[in-house]
Amino acid sequence: MQSFKYAAAAALILAAASARAGRIEDIKARGYVRIGVSLGGEPVGFRNAANEPVGYDVDVARALAAKLGVPVKFSDVSSDARISMLMSKQLDLVVANVSITPQRARVVEFSIPYNQAGLRVIAQKSAHVKTLADLNGKRVVVGRGTTADAFLKKSAPQAVIVYTDNFAPDGVLLLQQKRVDAGIEDSSLLDYLASRNEQLETLPAMYGNTPIGIAMAKGDPALLKFVNGFVAEYIKSGAYAANYRKWWGAKLVPPVLPAQ
Repeated sequence: MQSFKYAAAAALILAAASARAGRIEDIKARGYVRIGVSLGGEPVGFRNAANEPVGYDVDVARALAAKLGVPVKFSDVSSDARISMLMSKQLDLVVANVSITPQRARVVEFSIPYNQAGLRVIAQKSAHVKTLADLNGKRVVVGRGTTADAFLKKSAPQAVIVYTDNFAPDGVLLLQQKRVDAGIEDSSLLDYLASRNEQLETLPAMYGNTPIGIAMAKGDPALLKFVNGFVAEYIKSGAYAANYRKWWGAKLVPPVLPAQ
């Protein structure tokens, strides 16, 4: 009976030590870090001709894995699954263009912002769209049920809305084929699209600037501190500006982030 008590006490001590170890130690013991990225749209995340993950977020994720000192194992995550996969411990971190919102912050932890985006208007140059009011009467593609959808209805109530469930690639294709006059979507996607298509241009204004952070499950202050330190160094070292211009164009000015 006494030996059973000692064994039970030892098991509790080991469990407590394991709990104290935290996810950084778990990652290093495993030998790789599991990071969710979204590979649905250039330049944030997509696959190249060799079917390899590439893009702005992929570069950030690789740099974070290098800082941890382990290889990275990527998972292509949808917007619906990325938070649930963190909470179910299928992923260690998510670097997938996740906007920091109060609702999400209640269920997962966020790093300080490593990028920033907002809604942007893109239009055919031939459509002569210079203001939001110019969208009235124009065919405008937008994601169904998105913040862009609500914004468009409020800002240009007479616009002819063309809905898509997946702006990339469906909305992008409509713009490229000139089947719509304009579109509203995340600036990170539209800035890239306009820089590679001479018939399209973006309006300079950005609406509802939204910080984007690296997400992780709650309950590990050491991991949050580590990731925040990584992001602060990423910004202050100049790597942020270099990576932004790599994917969005050398002439573009990166959004100012808090760590700057």
